[in-house]
Amino acid sequence: MKTVIAFSGGKDSTMALYNIQQNPEYEVDSLLVTLTEGFDRVSIHGVRYGMLKQQSESLGIPLREVWIPQECPNEVYQERMEGAVSDMLGDGVTHMVFGDIHLEDVRAYREEMLSGTGITPVFPLWGRPVGELSREFIELGFKTVLTCIDLEQLHRSFAGRVYDRDFLRDYPESRDVCGEKGEFHTFVFDGPNFGFPIEYELGEERVTPDVQTERDRFLFVDVLPMRPK
Repeated sequence: MKTVIAFSGGKDSTMALYNIQQNPEYEVDSLLVTLTEGFDRVSIHGVRYGMLKQQSESLGIPLREVWIPQECPNEVYQERMEGAVSDMLGDGVTHMVFGDIHLEDVRAYREEMLSGTGITPVFPLWGRPVGELSREFIELGFKTVLTCIDLEQLHRSFAGRVYDRDFLRDYPESRDVCGEKGEFHTFVFDGPNFGFPIEYELGEERVTPDVQTERDRFLFVDVLPMRPK
């Protein structure tokens, strides 16, 4: 079954990709990514396009890019996603994989978006305990760094940290350890399905406001290619 992965560069979509790669019934065609025009970054996660391309090269899977404008109206987003789905159908894609774990409204949105298109949504991580998933992710050898945190849910010291056993030990028990409720976003730089680790360094930090409350809320840490020493 020819399959596209809804890919952000973060840990959940990477884990979903890995799960699908273990099933010989699926053939991974490409990584569907949403990028913001003018910023040249992954939408929401804020990771640079160049770093995403390094992930694609290491994974050995091409990107399928969807570019959206800044402050994208919903109707424009829908239009461009419909164009992406049309292209997928033309390429013989039959399934689309998502890394969602337990948010019912998000899953329902995905299913509605693909309803009637001929592409079947697949959720390989769905319903699994987040604590179990987080430990498995680390034990498999995946390595990821936090690129964005919600300051209303986590202390700023978590920004830029690597997601490892020490991270799990320090993480607040009251928060979702997989970040399903928007606590954080990540960039995966190595793992069992990577051909080579992605060398990076952390750049400047910036805080952006919540569009509804206008309060400073989201702390982004820039992830840059490692400069030659």
